[in-house]
Amino acid sequence: MGDQVGPDEHVLIYLTDKKKWLVRARSDERLHTHLGYIDLGSVIGREYGSSVKTSLGERLWLLKPTIVDLILKARRRTQIVYPKDLGMIAAMTGVSSGSMVVEAGTGSGALTTFLANLVKPHGHIFSYEVRPEFAEIAKRNLETAGLSDFVTIKQADAKAGFDEKDADVAILDVGDPWTLVRVAWEALKGGGMIASISPTTNQVERLVVELTDSGYVGIESFELLLRGLEARPGMTRPSMRMVGHTAYLTFARKVILDQV
Repeated sequence: MGDQVGPDEHVLIYLTDKKKWLVRARSDERLHTHLGYIDLGSVIGREYGSSVKTSLGERLWLLKPTIVDLILKARRRTQIVYPKDLGMIAAMTGVSSGSMVVEAGTGSGALTTFLANLVKPHGHIFSYEVRPEFAEIAKRNLETAGLSDFVTIKQADAKAGFDEKDADVAILDVGDPWTLVRVAWEALKGGGMIASISPTTNQVERLVVELTDSGYVGIESFELLLRGLEARPGMTRPSMRMVGHTAYLTFARKVILDQV
């Protein structure tokens, strides 16, 4: 038998891609849907991948939530970094178990949560957020994902400098990332990676100029466009809709210019 749903665990109750619910398996709670209700205590001990019937006899599936499920269902007060961009950030920076990451701009904690899932159990994220209401939302989202132990959120302005040194990666998710290029350089180890998320091309231009002048190489910027494929026998075609612009991603690596 595979993994079973434990008490108080998060469960994704699935009907379709557009109708799914992220809940906790608690004996004193119910999930009410348009197809009837489910006593959430009844899912405890069931195998993930099995089904449960609602009070109206409709079948729903019990799935273990992925990190993307937790992020997309999280509370938010800010724009989040979306899965297509999260994957590129992970690939380009090489964040993995044991990595130390400094982050400017926690926001609602979507990217922070994703990175924490990568660095665990031996790495850590140090995330700086100036707005206390955002920091609190991010903390709750990290608790929901079970990743609080791998993140330290500091209510401070990263422009004053990161406390940490020899970081593997610096993440800049702020409106004026060029102002943080030099403090990120001080926090990174030699060859460390900087990654910035920007909504406009003007921000990217100013950022790239500052990176070029501040001891970084391998500077690259990208926009990712995600288009689905509607696969049906004899009628497969690209989807008419796509996930277009969400952010521009810029990456660079620290070098030490004054060495002979």
